Amino acid sequence: MNNQAYGVTPPISVANSTPKENELNDLLIKELKSRGSFESETATKKRVEVLNILQSMTEEFVYKVSIKKNISEGMARDVGGKIFTFGSYRLGVYGPGSDIDTLVVVPKHVSRNDFFEVFYELLKGRSELEEIAPVPDAFVPIIKIEFAGISIDLIFARLDIPRVPRDLTLDDKNLLKNIDEKDLRALNGTRVTDEILQLVPKPTVFKHALRCIKLWAQQRAVYGNIFGFPGGVAWAMLVARICQLYPNAVSAVIVEKFFHIYSQWAWPQPVLLKQIEDGPLQVRVWNPRLYALDRQHRMPVITPAYPSMCATHNITSSTQKVILSEFQRGIELMNDINVGKKSWSDLLERHDFFFRYKFYLCIVAATRSTYAEHLKYSGMVESKLRLLVQKLELVEGIELAHPYVKSFENGYYCDNAEEAHEIMNLYGTLKGDDRVKGVLHAENNDNNKENVENKVELHMTKLFIGLKLDLSKEGEKKLDIQYPCAEFFNICKGWQDFDSEKHFIQIKNVKLYDLLDDVYVDGETRPIKIAKRKRAVSKNEGKKKPKSVGTVSAA
Repeated sequence: MNNQAYGVTPPISVANSTPKENELNDLLIKELKSRGSFESETATKKRVEVLNILQSMTEEFVYKVSIKKNISEGMARDVGGKIFTFGSYRLGVYGPGSDIDTLVVVPKHVSRNDFFEVFYELLKGRSELEEIAPVPDAFVPIIKIEFAGISIDLIFARLDIPRVPRDLTLDDKNLLKNIDEKDLRALNGTRVTDEILQLVPKPTVFKHALRCIKLWAQQRAVYGNIFGFPGGVAWAMLVARICQLYPNAVSAVIVEKFFHIYSQWAWPQPVLLKQIEDGPLQVRVWNPRLYALDRQHRMPVITPAYPSMCATHNITSSTQKVILSEFQRGIELMNDINVGKKSWSDLLERHDFFFRYKFYLCIVAATRSTYAEHLKYSGMVESKLRLLVQKLELVEGIELAHPYVKSFENGYYCDNAEEAHEIMNLYGTLKGDDRVKGVLHAENNDNNKENVENKVELHMTKLFIGLKLDLSKEGEKKLDIQYPCAEFFNICKGWQDFDSEKHFIQIKNVKLYDLLDDVYVDGETRPIKIAKRKRAVSKNEGKKKPKSVGTVSAA
């Protein structure tokens, strides 16, 4: 029995698991294995090899910048640079296809601009690179890459020290002196991950429970910080807190208690793994009593490492409602799993986002240029989508603006600019699907360049927001979303690299029955409009249903 105290409150229960709970736990592990949650040894070895390459590239990057800044050859070779990991890889809960959250730590003479210029060019020069998307304007500036088949998120931190040796660790608070807020946020990832593992009673129980919750969150489309949902580290801290409250429980019990406790949590009361620490530095620590922005956090989950920050600051009113709804679904299914009516596979069933709403907004980011150029632009648009959600939430008649957590991409080689414009205008609609039949697809690797010299290259990304409407107000039949859309266009066009000749943004109204086939997966049957559904709606007296949702675009 583990009687050590963990967390900011005493445990709810220190009881050991029962035979029935152990049986449920065995079934959970079996389900996770059947879904390929655990990666093979070979694949894990490949991750280590890729990280070794990135370590060498980091040292080369620091060396090149050092030489550029007139540091002697000998000193430039000695100043170092180091790769750290955090998130699922560092926590040991990664699976096939998981990305690696990676931190590039450099000495004081290397800047963030150097990272987005020199390191970016080094990455582009590697044969292993398949995709690259820098997002310098993100809350934590990031370069997203696909490298040797592995997705990697690269963030950057500069320390106020002359050299960064390979044996450097980040547990010393003094390393945080004289660095800016973006560097602090970047360093927090690795420091947080290390603390999480120290703050859970039984790491193996924690890891299996977290694997389940991560898979559940991905399947239910509530995983993704950029879109207004908890990200990987936030879900990890939420699971870790349940482990603290039930220190001797098996993973299956942790999962069950997870849904019960967080559905009843007194939000915005924060989730803490330990008391928030003061420190010697003049840096901002999460404190809703002092900071108005912190008071706006709806479901705060606070990082344990100094300086503590909110990992869930992106959650909006709509995404909170979606998350709480999923917690309630989890409770109901766990009740059925406990009595044998349902199985773990039912809990992990795919979401119904593209069946749920009558109206959807399709946000189209288009680039008349290379795929690499498009990735920069579409990455920026993705990072701003939650701002559109927040603006839509203020529109009378919108109960819920629910963003989908993945994007859809297509690229084409068009005969001329007019054809590109036509395809772009129809993209995201069934008509658009018909229009591109026969049009040459643009490959991401640019291998066909010699065959398409006179073609116009067009890349497009579509994002979706589901709308739950209540237009019961007398005489209200049409929803006006012109203002939030115009504001969103202005935000996107305010991007420092925006070029009106190459970059385009549109927002389209798409009804449920007009969604494209590519949003559905194998085994799903797209909804079909039938007369019976219409008659049922017309009988709902007292509510006037919308005839349409206003559609706006900006070229």
